[in-house]
Amino acid sequence: MGLISNGSTVFDAGAMSAGFGGAMTFIKKLTASSSSTLTFVNGASGVVLDSTYKEYLFLFKDIHSSNNGVTFSVNFRDGGTDYDATKTSTFFYSTHGEDDSSGSINYEGSYDLAQGTGVQILHDNGNDNDECTTGYMCLYNPGNTTFVKHFSARLMGTNDNSSDYYIAGYNNVTAAIDGVQFKMSAGTIDAGTITLYGIS
Repeated sequence: MGLISNGSTVFDAGAMSAGFGGAMTFIKKLTASSSSTLTFVNGASGVVLDSTYKEYLFLFKDIHSSNNGVTFSVNFRDGGTDYDATKTSTFFYSTHGEDDSSGSINYEGSYDLAQGTGVQILHDNGNDNDECTTGYMCLYNPGNTTFVKHFSARLMGTNDNSSDYYIAGYNNVTAAIDGVQFKMSAGTIDAGTITLYGIS
């Protein structure tokens, strides 16, 4: 049975009709192996990160750190060689201990940025064999040279508890964002993958 809205078929037999919604196009997958950074740069190694797409999606799968008690983070490049774009952001998280303790929902002011150029923390990481982080980050219209470039992320993980982190903010620059870099606050990204898609 199809779904019809205002005389137009939206879904028919479970498939979306042409003209509704956007396509998700695979761009690049990076696999960590004791990596100091995982970096996506427009025009390098097959990476597209410009005005080709209005939205870019980064998927994180089983991100594992070499060190215990570190943070997984991101930073953005705005046309230069350094990953230091000016950012403003907000950070919320919920957590629940493995021993059924310390369930809470919190605003984490020490993890947000106010016109900062440092890294944006995405998640706390431990290095026990079963601890890892998964989730996604969206970067909106990075090729725009008029408006700020927004980003949002949600990451889930284990670090002696179950945690769910929400981050949102914007790169407060008019230059295009042409590079995105992920790293740990200490040690390496021991394992895991980050996959980049463009959404039209």
